[in-house]
Amino acid sequence: MYFLLKSLHIFFIVSWFAGLFYLPRLYVNLAMTAPDSPEHKHLLIMANKLYKFMQPWAIGALVCGLALLIVQFGFKMGWGHGKILIGVLLLGYQHYCGKLLRDFQQGRNTRSHKWFRVFNELPVFTLIAAIWLAIYKPF
Repeated sequence: MYFLLKSLHIFFIVSWFAGLFYLPRLYVNLAMTAPDSPEHKHLLIMANKLYKFMQPWAIGALVCGLALLIVQFGFKMGWGHGKILIGVLLLGYQHYCGKLLRDFQQGRNTRSHKWFRVFNELPVFTLIAAIWLAIYKPF
């Protein structure tokens, strides 16, 4: 059971992070195109499909991660709480990505492509923190 959960968790995490890395990159390109251009409309379709595609991967990652912590440790480890915090932060990031997508869809985006380039890097830091916690298991 443990190895199945761990394998599924890794699969879901990799899939989810692919979307978390790419969706804001689409926002960079959306911010650089004219709202009435065909390219802009195409990028909006891509972003919307990717956002919807990410939902099951996020749920799978969190469910398998929590189950893995419970099965392996009975939920009594400090580093696991840190990983849960990272998961919650990533859910917040994804939720905010959804808000940004709705802003683009409704023509209300006010942010520049430079802002989105910085925003695009935030999941990198959470991934580094999650890997560090998983490998070293401090606390």
